Amino acid sequence: MQFGIFSVGDVTPDPTTGRTPTERDRIKAMVAIALKAEEVGLDVFATGEHHNPPFVPSSPTTMLGYIAAQTERLVLSTSTTLITTNDPVKIAEDFAMLQHLADGRMDLMMGRGNTGPVYPWFGQDIRQGINLAIENYALLHRLWREDVVNWEGKFRTPLQGFTSTPRPLDGVAPFVWHGSIRSPEIAEQAAYYGDGFFHNNIFWPADHTKRMVELYRSRYAHYGHGTAEQAIVGLGGQVFMRKNSQDAIREFRPYFDVAPVYGHGPSLEDFMDQTPLTVGSPQQVIEKTLAFRDYAGDYQRQLFLMDHAGLPLKTVLEQIDMLGEEVVPVLRKEFAAGRPAGVPDAPTHASLLAKKESEEVTVA
Repeated sequence: MQFGIFSVGDVTPDPTTGRTPTERDRIKAMVAIALKAEEVGLDVFATGEHHNPPFVPSSPTTMLGYIAAQTERLVLSTSTTLITTNDPVKIAEDFAMLQHLADGRMDLMMGRGNTGPVYPWFGQDIRQGINLAIENYALLHRLWREDVVNWEGKFRTPLQGFTSTPRPLDGVAPFVWHGSIRSPEIAEQAAYYGDGFFHNNIFWPADHTKRMVELYRSRYAHYGHGTAEQAIVGLGGQVFMRKNSQDAIREFRPYFDVAPVYGHGPSLEDFMDQTPLTVGSPQQVIEKTLAFRDYAGDYQRQLFLMDHAGLPLKTVLEQIDMLGEEVVPVLRKEFAAGRPAGVPDAPTHASLLAKKESEEVTVA
């Protein structure tokens, strides 16, 4: 099982000091967070994609390529690649380039994003969001697997005899997660292709997450990719820790109360009760995260949001230290205990390459 960090890259004033980081500060902070993730033994760093203030990560592959040059183990990913408003040809080429630069230490998560105005900025209609996601990914899937593509669809100009470059490393397409909080069509899409399904397990109660994951698992089995238990599932989550839970709540409350995503709504206590948000001691984080398995089953990837809502970089790095030293080692051990033998590990370039070579030998 993989554990890691994801960031949405928001530029938010620190409510306790009034200081707002510059865009440069925030970009450099995301890099520092990724490097800290590798230092403490985490597996994954993922960045979002946004094209509007108050967010900075408009070019995920640029950032991830820079991080790749400074890391050795870390899997580099996205917490959203906008399949609806990016040209699938550009996605194919950008991420294949990253795959080569990172020696295969990468994957990506497709999503529609949560910023409505981005659609007209890139010449698209938000009312076509689901249709764009389905058609664009169908093309992207082919671009990575066919050397020459002839294609015609509704939302972009046709392709005739087109080859995207560079070709995927070792002839293996990057692994794709399809991320969705609320759309069953995306769970269906992930299942159809035998890809991963990532539920950003932050805002919604457990019963909603359970329904979405179960839909994906059942359809994964329906399409013949394996049993429901073998489907590839990832979950998000947000935590804030101090050794004493009351200290954690006292320190995090002002950040929660004005957070761009969930501030000015339910109280911190209500939000923790109704969603996976955990603010407390490391042991409380361990217990709540382990409970995700009760409704999502044995899964492959757990990513934590640590740097949202104006938290200063020093605090975030302290949080990652605690995560790596006190939380993740226990989670690894406990999640491994009783894990059925048939449940696969999270896909990596090495495992996908081994599978490809095995299939080629079988065919030969």
